[in-house]
Amino acid sequence: MTRINQLFIGLAIGAGLTAGAFAQSPATGAAPIAGPVAQSPKDWQAPDITKLPDDKYGQMVRRGKVLMEETYKYLGPEVKDVNKRYAGNNLACVSCHMDAGGRKFGNPWVGTFVSFPQYRGREDAISTTEERINGCMERSMNGRKLPLDSEEMKTMTTYLQFLSTGIPVGAKLEGGGTLRLKTLARAADPVAGKQVYAATCVACHGDNGQGVRRGKAGDANGYQFPPLWGADSYNTGAGMARVTLAAGFIKGNMPIGVTHTSTVLTDEQAFDVSAYINSQPRPVKGNLQADFPARKNKPVDAAFPPYTPGVSAEQHKYGPWQPIVEAREKGAIPPK
Repeated sequence: MTRINQLFIGLAIGAGLTAGAFAQSPATGAAPIAGPVAQSPKDWQAPDITKLPDDKYGQMVRRGKVLMEETYKYLGPEVKDVNKRYAGNNLACVSCHMDAGGRKFGNPWVGTFVSFPQYRGREDAISTTEERINGCMERSMNGRKLPLDSEEMKTMTTYLQFLSTGIPVGAKLEGGGTLRLKTLARAADPVAGKQVYAATCVACHGDNGQGVRRGKAGDANGYQFPPLWGADSYNTGAGMARVTLAAGFIKGNMPIGVTHTSTVLTDEQAFDVSAYINSQPRPVKGNLQADFPARKNKPVDAAFPPYTPGVSAEQHKYGPWQPIVEAREKGAIPPK
């Protein structure tokens, strides 16, 4: 399989989180966490989990990492314990948080915990780390909320806290999130994107975008190459359902081996193939009209009602977006 044929091995979900900026395990007398006491917002790196002691804290961190790497095995719709079926698909959190949340411009989790509590435009409220995780569970994982006092929630947040070791509270990291591409003057083109997909993606994800299972349906072993649409993918409320966000993720991380310093696709190809993927059927998130109650916060590429006056749903989804930005600047805000 060529590098370019592996374009979308990681595309599936969306989001980001973080944790405390302490360089020592919270347990009394515990050994220091691996990594520097303070990290630069520019030259940061994920701390080394292998250097953690095997104490209660280290065990929690490692368990949280496992849950995020193999979400389908412990929280997915095929796990034996029906009470643990919180995710509605067989994806993993790391499907779109590259290198277990440690890669620059790969939707990293490094530094996110120390950014919470934070104002979130989608809710028009101050949100916690736990609420952000549950947002992903309901959208990217197409499932339901984890109980706040559950072991799963505690271990996930502990792993996120560990990843923020040495990051100052409130720091804005270079390489956080995904690449921000300059939007096209034209609309993103799903037809052209289908050609990009056919040339670069089918070897891993297939003609029908359903990916490649590790085992067989029902065994809770997830995917070697995740599905990009269909019943086992992210829903319409996920961040990756927005063409601009998916394009930035694709450009900076795909195919395998690519980073933001060694990109392969052009911006146009990234936008077009993102448009093609998001033109395909996927689970529908209910009550999306309740998102962004302060309508001025609603992203111009959020393709669900209410819409900017005079702008179609199709233009919101595929662009061109600059005219919508200009209309917003003149006061054309989606209605309540």
